[in-house]
Amino acid sequence: MKLFFREMGHGPDLIILHGLFGSSDNWLSQAKILANEYHVILPDARNHGQSPFSAEHNYTVMCEDLMELITSLHLSHPFIIGHSMGGKTLMKFLELYPTIVAKAVVADISPRYYTKHHDHILNGLAHIPVDTLESRQAADQILSQYLPELSERQFLLKNLYRNEEGHFKWRINLPVLTQEIENIGEGLSDQLSIDTPVLFLHGGSSNYVTERDLPLISKIFKHYQIKTIEGVGHWLHSEKPQEFIRDVDTFFKSDI
Repeated sequence: MKLFFREMGHGPDLIILHGLFGSSDNWLSQAKILANEYHVILPDARNHGQSPFSAEHNYTVMCEDLMELITSLHLSHPFIIGHSMGGKTLMKFLELYPTIVAKAVVADISPRYYTKHHDHILNGLAHIPVDTLESRQAADQILSQYLPELSERQFLLKNLYRNEEGHFKWRINLPVLTQEIENIGEGLSDQLSIDTPVLFLHGGSSNYVTERDLPLISKIFKHYQIKTIEGVGHWLHSEKPQEFIRDVDTFFKSDI
């Protein structure tokens, strides 16, 4: 699948993979800073943003999409950052295409299996009648019955847009993501041995990566670092962008 992508800057190639229900838009502010030293590519994952919709949504096909992007842009040993679902895609990519990536940053996700935990989000989004919706405020009012956090609702409602006829539509393939949500938590086999240097960067207030993940990480990844950004949760790149970018840049320029 040919993914929609944005690109900016000059220098070593750097691809950034967003998370579930996100898009390349979520990383624009960080990308603009990184573009001072890197050629940054921001794809929308399949079934997200402006990329095509598909009935398939799993990490194998998302890795194939990523490989097609790398090939079409003639990239040689790019750096890649992946957050959440994007981090899972990145780890699977290192398994399937072990010689492609120069260095990888996996942001706030581990290689273990995660149980399904997005039902309340999918349920809330499903109750928004986009075909008859009159305003974004009306959508937020409905979604607030399922998600009390305003910031979470604002993030999700970025996926609402008006088409040329002025009608609201989703930029996420909600039926397929609902059907395939079990695939999002897929883990890596503990029998793998991955040589690509990887930085696991996680939020100190997040429960996505904990000490229980360290044995599995150390078993699979032969050249890894783990670093915590204190005082932030799952959205570490948004909550402390300067610290996130500093840690990423230091890792990419290190000798590991």
